[in-house]
Amino acid sequence: MKKNMGSADRIIRTIIALIAAYLYFGGIVTGTLGIVLVVVAAVFLLTSLVSFCPLYSIVGLNTCSVKK
Repeated sequence: MKKNMGSADRIIRTIIALIAAYLYFGGIVTGTLGIVLVVVAAVFLLTSLVSFCPLYSIVGLNTCSVKK
C-alpha cells in the first residue's frame, strides 16, 4: 500500500475518532447510532495509523506531500 494521507489529514481523523469514542463510551450516543459511530471511529483510526485510505485510492485523491 502506498501512503495517500498527509499528516494534517491523519491528525483530523484521529481527533474525530477520539471524539466519537468519547461520545459513545460517555453514554451520550447509544444504540445503533452509537455502534455505527464506534465502527466509523475505528475505521478512521485504522486508516490514520497506516496512512492509507482505500476510498482516496478509488477517487484518486492524495493528501500526502510529495518528497523530491
